[in-house]
Amino acid sequence: MTEKQKMFVDEYLVDLNGTRAYKAVYKNIKSDEAAASRASKLLGQDDIKEYKDRRLKELENERTADIQEVMEYLTSVMRGESQSSVLAMCGDGCQETIEKPPDEKERLKAAELLGKRYRMFTDKVEVDGSIPVVIVDDIDD
Repeated sequence: MTEKQKMFVDEYLVDLNGTRAYKAVYKNIKSDEAAASRASKLLGQDDIKEYKDRRLKELENERTADIQEVMEYLTSVMRGESQSSVLAMCGDGCQETIEKPPDEKERLKAAELLGKRYRMFTDKVEVDGSIPVVIVDDIDD
């Protein structure tokens, strides 16, 4: 695999537009049709697919929160430990950025999401009695 092909895949992963990515890397191609055709051909190659899949996995690991990170964040919000930046008026029409803890509504929402995760709010229904089993023979011979 060449460096340009790697650059093409990296560019392709920005917005998954093969035509744009091909034209960005291979500057001598001006036609959208030619770029689309060549991009499609490149993306079909096994080594390109492998590189693309490997890069997608790397990007997913870097950019995607895992369950532990989400749970830790929700817990910190629920406990009021997190901070968010907000603009506040400071007189004479000027604004300043201040750090504020989550308000009650935000903490309640975090607690609700955590409760849903742990199935704390499921309705429990008890059924008493016997239910007769009825077998219907509706198959035509």
